[in-house]
Amino acid sequence: MDRVAVFVDAGYLFAQGSHELFGEKLKRGEMNLDHSAAVAYLKAFAETQSNLKLLRIYWYDGTSQGPSPQHIALAELTDVKIRLGFVNSYGQQKGVDSLIITDMITLARNRAMAECVLLSGDEDLRVGVQVAQEYGVRVHLIGIKPARGSQSLFLLQEADVTYQWEASDLGNFMKRSSHTVSELLSEDPTPEPSGSSDAVDPLEKVARNLANKVPEGEVATLFDSILQTKTRPKQIDAPLLASSRNVLGHDLDSAQKSKVRKAFLKALEVRLNELSQETNQPPIKDS
Repeated sequence: MDRVAVFVDAGYLFAQGSHELFGEKLKRGEMNLDHSAAVAYLKAFAETQSNLKLLRIYWYDGTSQGPSPQHIALAELTDVKIRLGFVNSYGQQKGVDSLIITDMITLARNRAMAECVLLSGDEDLRVGVQVAQEYGVRVHLIGIKPARGSQSLFLLQEADVTYQWEASDLGNFMKRSSHTVSELLSEDPTPEPSGSSDAVDPLEKVARNLANKVPEGEVATLFDSILQTKTRPKQIDAPLLASSRNVLGHDLDSAQKSKVRKAFLKALEVRLNELSQETNQPPIKDS
């Protein structure tokens, strides 16, 4: 098939991308990825360099708690397939290389692609490149400046064509966060207006106040993530429970933890419906 596939190692992209853009390796929560812009840039690059139509973009990442809101947002985009390995207790990404290699070889063997674009620097991927080439696939390798300092020399030598992305490329879809969600949620809860009713449960107040601090652009993905995974990211759950404990003046029992978590999800739903009405979108049905 005359198509080009794209394989993105998200760990490499974030680590090297933040260093190129900001001079240091930032944590994921310290960066904003414009999902649609990233997909559009990758698609345009792949189709321009190969002169072929895109098959799809494969996005590989590690996780320790299931898909993140960012993973879910990416997975919902057209032409994107999410593949997740895992992150161990030392923060090391595991299983991602094998996923990339398997997909490269499978697509090449099934003649699903004629060329591919690989954004990574790991030497372990060399075997996938070699096998894909044996099936006639041309491999375009993208590195992030300085490519020869961030990529395996053996991987560079194996690729058919190499490119080096700089800040001017990455800046199209990666930005530094002014505030992370966890930082916003860890602040003291916003006081209730003086005219508010005392009948409102204190845990519901905490849930509502913290839900209102989630940036507008992240409300939908966070809400969908909690619904689908039945869990909350640690950077969300920890401030929620800590604020509740501060308000009550004691540790929460299991029933109270469950209550404030449900109240937080409900508050997100209410806020999402309010945002939908502002943009004339259909409201979210009660879950």
